[in-house]
Amino acid sequence: MKTHRAVRSPGGLSLRLDVRAVVVVALLLVVALVASVLLIGTGDFEIPAADVLRTLAGEGNASQEFVVNELRLPRVLVGLLVGAALGLGGALFQAISRNPLGSPDVLGLGQGATAGALVVIVLFSGTATQVTLGALAGGLVTGIGIYVLAWKRGVHGYRLVLVGIGMSAIVTAVNGYLMTRADIVDAARAVVWMTGTLDGRDWAQVRPLLVLCAVLVPLVLANGRALRLMEMGDDVSYALGVRVERVRMLLMVAAVLLTAAATAAAGPVSFVALTAPQLARRLTGSPGPNLVPSLCMGAALLVGADWVSQQVFGAEQLPVGVVTGVVGGVYLLWLLVTERKAGRI
Repeated sequence: MKTHRAVRSPGGLSLRLDVRAVVVVALLLVVALVASVLLIGTGDFEIPAADVLRTLAGEGNASQEFVVNELRLPRVLVGLLVGAALGLGGALFQAISRNPLGSPDVLGLGQGATAGALVVIVLFSGTATQVTLGALAGGLVTGIGIYVLAWKRGVHGYRLVLVGIGMSAIVTAVNGYLMTRADIVDAARAVVWMTGTLDGRDWAQVRPLLVLCAVLVPLVLANGRALRLMEMGDDVSYALGVRVERVRMLLMVAAVLLTAAATAAAGPVSFVALTAPQLARRLTGSPGPNLVPSLCMGAALLVGADWVSQQVFGAEQLPVGVVTGVVGGVYLLWLLVTERKAGRI
């Protein structure tokens, strides 16, 4: 069965279409949308899926309009955007480092964003907006530090991963120190945020994340072809006209911003950035960076994990970061065993 098809436009332009990848993306979008509708209807005030759809179309009653549009829809949108940002950011880092472990979780970007948020919470008792800005600043500073330390006539995969692991250890130690400086109220607030949660998210988190994704996602996708060529090696990419370091820096900055923004909105939700690109690649069967499938997989994973949390644990639901951590940890162990059996580690 042919999995690729050439599509020609009336103007003579041709596009190579991966049919399997298109099907996978469509299915992931359906899963994400179904999970979102179910999630909006879940809670103390249960709303059937049909009523959720009617309310979203503007045909619900007053109580349904309030619960859906003001309380639950922002939370679900934050989940979708955070999952998409983490999935895309993870795909970028894994493609740039050419390593399945080259994700923001392993490189310490989530920990860096956490450090920025903890500084604001512990030392300044900052507001939610200030915590968000602190997380963004922490992620950016950590990303810049990793890039500078990994630079030696360019940034190469294994060096990037090793520097990132070292940076992650340092920032984790800093986070531990900051927690020892916190009083009981700030410590409790920090622990909930550090777990990764969608509780209490409203339109204030949706708007900046939506704007950032609207700017960065098209920018990343526009450089998708160059990223695919870079996976063949720097020398080949240079020969084919790709400005390797310029593209690499641009995409790394985009990945750092996506990860930091996602962490600022929902806390350091673990393992989505690691597992989403790997699962997307296995589903599509494509060796490339799989940017769009990874984005869709991240969104589906996060809202799916949030729905599972509410269904299994009810009123005492676990933060979504705990659920993704358990799932991601199991997947990481399976990945390491598989790589060892294949003789790659």
